[in-house]
Amino acid sequence: MNKSLIGALVVAFMAAAGWYWTQGPASEEPVSATAPAASQAAAGAPLAEVTLPAELSAQARLGETYFNAVCASCHGTNAAGKDGVAPPLVHRIYEPGHHGDMAFVLAARNGVKAHHWPFGNMPPVEQRLTDGELGAIVAYVRELQRANGIN
Repeated sequence: MNKSLIGALVVAFMAAAGWYWTQGPASEEPVSATAPAASQAAAGAPLAEVTLPAELSAQARLGETYFNAVCASCHGTNAAGKDGVAPPLVHRIYEPGHHGDMAFVLAARNGVKAHHWPFGNMPPVEQRLTDGELGAIVAYVRELQRANGIN
């Protein structure tokens, strides 16, 4: 596929995610990752409580290393997000049936325009990651999600 088509698919997918997120009642909490009330959150504070899996697969352990080196500065420890910086990836918006694995890959490579979070646009990741590194990061995030009831 060419980059324009992939980019258009990502934008459409993200727009659908924004619509999906706005359909629930305003007081509805994420599946298992709970965000603190705005008055409780300090700048840079985690936005979700993340339950860690009892054990990570070998690929996810590798992904955790890459995530911590490249992604955690914005998306927080254990993908819990950071108030005022970036959203939690352990959140129902990013469940596999709504944001497929390729959405994470494309976001890292191409960036994402802001559409349902108040953090602004996500720029492309400056450090070029290989397909294998991105796959390991996605495996890590997916295992965190499953441990938090996001399937």
